[in-house]
Amino acid sequence: MRVAVVGAGAAGLMAAAAAASEGAEVTVYERNNMAGKKLLIAGKGRCNFTRDCSVEELVEGFAPNGKFLYSALSAFGPESLCKLMQSLGVDYKVERGKRVFPQSDRAADVRDALLAHAQRAGAAFALNHRITRVETCDGRVVSVVDAAGTRHGVDSVILATGGASYPGTGSTGDGYEMAASLGHTVSKLLPALVPLETVEDWPRSLAGLSLKNVELTLEDGGHDVASEFGEMLFTHFGVGGPIVLSISRKICRALRAEGSTNPGRFAVRIDLKPALDVPTLSARVQRDLAAMSRRQLKNALDALMPKALIEHVIRESGVDDTTPANQITVEQRSALVSALKGLRLEIARTRPLEEAIVTSGGVNTREVHPGTMESRLFRGLFFAGEILDLDAPTGGYNLQAAFSTGRLAGLSAARGGEGREVRRQ
Repeated sequence: MRVAVVGAGAAGLMAAAAAASEGAEVTVYERNNMAGKKLLIAGKGRCNFTRDCSVEELVEGFAPNGKFLYSALSAFGPESLCKLMQSLGVDYKVERGKRVFPQSDRAADVRDALLAHAQRAGAAFALNHRITRVETCDGRVVSVVDAAGTRHGVDSVILATGGASYPGTGSTGDGYEMAASLGHTVSKLLPALVPLETVEDWPRSLAGLSLKNVELTLEDGGHDVASEFGEMLFTHFGVGGPIVLSISRKICRALRAEGSTNPGRFAVRIDLKPALDVPTLSARVQRDLAAMSRRQLKNALDALMPKALIEHVIRESGVDDTTPANQITVEQRSALVSALKGLRLEIARTRPLEEAIVTSGGVNTREVHPGTMESRLFRGLFFAGEILDLDAPTGGYNLQAAFSTGRLAGLSAARGGEGREVRRQ
């Protein structure tokens, strides 16, 4: 069985190892000069490769299309992936939020282990080799064609080309074009996990400042619709970081459902002290002001927040920042507490798809067998990873899905696929 894997990312590496382990003759075609280029930057170079949770939680994370993943995740879920990583010499650790990282904090260790795993199984790698077309005859795949026009005969093709975000890593959307040319439905591509631009200019002056253990609440038309706890970052255009990326998915999905590109109705509130309720925080502010009674307000709040944030919190409260700390009234203290618990920013827009961590949209899952990852339109055509119309929050969901669908596609391709009549659903 000759299997071509197009793309050497997370899904492609796993697919190659699985197919080769079943005795298939596997060639991995990668347009970059190395395998796993995007894996190397995952999790800020640390690679949050899965999460310590149940299959049901993973499926829920991919709503509304999560049920499609049930077979793949049930066959190879987080526990199986962690065992594989250990067997490949990659120890792991579980951090806050159920996030699983390599013990070394090095994404390269994950990439190197998976690459060696595929090579030991017998997969061959053709780097700097871009596939541009998949050819079919009588309802099944027969060959792939590269950018030089060379035709390579195959029995199965696994499209694991990734999404359309971070094109510098090779995720340029080639797979979507190939799938669409074969008649597959490809839904509109939008960012799924992406930083946000703010209407306000002041976050730009804080670019690089990271806030930990804060809570971010998303407002949609004035109504609270989601909240995330953890770390965020101020940037030269607004806000980013893990909890902003997770919140952004709600915005992107809402815009996608409405066919809109204007996120102007959204805003976020930053709770700088989520562990303290209002009375407790009010008492804390009162103590800090008493300790700094001879200072002006702008010089009396260093113990409560990063110094760079102070002027912006005071401005949000509406209190004169030159007011002596010992002259702050109960009402003014209440306004300061409100600002600390709800520093508000209006969202101007999302950053472009090219800067997203994950792509929303892709090959319609109704046109793919969930038990094999084989196309319902053509025998021998398989899909794995981000090319499918599946996306989830940050925290290991998306890489786990890539590994699970990649493995299932690889095994299925090597074994001859679904083995039943191809039909469009």
